[in-house]
Amino acid sequence: MEMFSKIACIVVLCMVVTLVAPHAEAMTCGQVTSGVAPCLPYLTGRGPLGGCCGGIKGLLGAARTPADRKMACNCLKSAATAIKGIDAGKAAGLPRVCGVNIPYKISPSTDCNRVQ
Repeated sequence: MEMFSKIACIVVLCMVVTLVAPHAEAMTCGQVTSGVAPCLPYLTGRGPLGGCCGGIKGLLGAARTPADRKMACNCLKSAATAIKGIDAGKAAGLPRVCGVNIPYKISPSTDCNRVQ
């Protein structure tokens, strides 16, 4: 339950940031958080893959620029650190399982400054 409270706080924070800057064209952390939220049951071993791949594919399509990809990488790293119980192997394997090619490894150890 605590994990979902943290996610809810992150989502609300990102929504507030989005409302403050409604005309920004860049991808937001809120979009990333919303996209990966369906993955949490799978990543924590509490449920099936479900709608996770749709969210991952949507994020990949939305992250069109290097700045978007770096932001998405940093947001994923922050979420992975904040949410306890995520299986790092499952997180790293999401692109393969979902049939997408993400230009960086989904891992807390990824250097997002190198993401192009």
